[in-house]
Amino acid sequence: MTAFRLSEKTRWLALGQPLVLESGAELPGVEIAYRSWGSLNAAGDNAVIVCHALTGSADADAWWGVLFGPGRTLDPEKHFIVCSNVLGGCYGTTGPASVAPDGRLWGARFPRITVRDQVRLQMALADRLGIRGIRFVIGGSLGGLQALEWALLDPERVGAVVSIAASGRHSAWCAAWSEAQRLALAADPKFRAGHYDPADPPRAGLAAARAIAMVSYRSPGSLGKRFGRATGQAVFAERAAAPDEPAVRGWLRHHGNSLVERFDANSYLALIDAMDTHDLGYQRGSYERVLGRVRQPVLVGSITSDALYVAVDQQDLAFLLPHGEFFEIDSEHGHDGFLIDAAGFEPQIRRFVDALDDAGPGCDRAQLVAEAVREFAP
Repeated sequence: MTAFRLSEKTRWLALGQPLVLESGAELPGVEIAYRSWGSLNAAGDNAVIVCHALTGSADADAWWGVLFGPGRTLDPEKHFIVCSNVLGGCYGTTGPASVAPDGRLWGARFPRITVRDQVRLQMALADRLGIRGIRFVIGGSLGGLQALEWALLDPERVGAVVSIAASGRHSAWCAAWSEAQRLALAADPKFRAGHYDPADPPRAGLAAARAIAMVSYRSPGSLGKRFGRATGQAVFAERAAAPDEPAVRGWLRHHGNSLVERFDANSYLALIDAMDTHDLGYQRGSYERVLGRVRQPVLVGSITSDALYVAVDQQDLAFLLPHGEFFEIDSEHGHDGFLIDAAGFEPQIRRFVDALDDAGPGCDRAQLVAEAVREFAP
């Protein structure tokens, strides 16, 4: 599939038929890479779907490990937890870095995909695994966009949604950050409109795109605390070759270079394109009316210092959802707080999902969940 490192616990499913995309195009030879934890019960209704962020993988226990464990939000003793690599990614699921039917890599020929396409492939995986009921779908950032789509695409199976640091439709602000990253990639002469040599990829362009993204993922307070002149920390790089260089420059270069070693440039573009087209109301009706049709309880998490998916995105979303509940994550780390400070907000998510389990037949599940969230709100 790819040259990128995958967990030895990764499993694959071959779809066996072309995936019909939202554009009407058909994508042949689709495979989906996934991980699972716990066991599916006899009724097939104890599943939990976890959706990863932009450059994430199916290894949810690595990047969201604090949510896993007995008595926690993601409890393998109670739930059958599934996380798959997203369509268009490069960690095992079909994407631009995969081999096309003609024996060559898809590369820039890979068709344009959407968040709905990604969720439909996840739904196909759930079908093959025998999942009849999903307790909740949870994700942050791109994963949060997918979690919201699950509620509309699969309303009969999905019991609830947890969406963190995401929105119901991509804002112009988010799209502007994406375009800056595209421009950085296009400026690399090795990019060649996506038709680059896999052995000699546009490393400088992808690293620059990642550096741009990292600025949007953090906050002034976070970087100031770590690198600012008033903090007493190492403001300047300690390397003798550049003793007068602000250390934050080295931090950005490090993150850019690290991504180049583990990600494909065309996959990166395919995923940010999918995010920019995200709109729950597209071809369904007005945005407000579509959100009004979501029947599941939805917990909407907002990070106080997020400069990318700003708080008003989540506030509007929670307000428009009939059973939307809003909670704030107090993190200084900006958008990346949904990963860095997960231990701090895990109890709030756990109370939400525990209330789902407590709602038996005949109960008003949405009301019980709302009461639980209000009762334990900080």
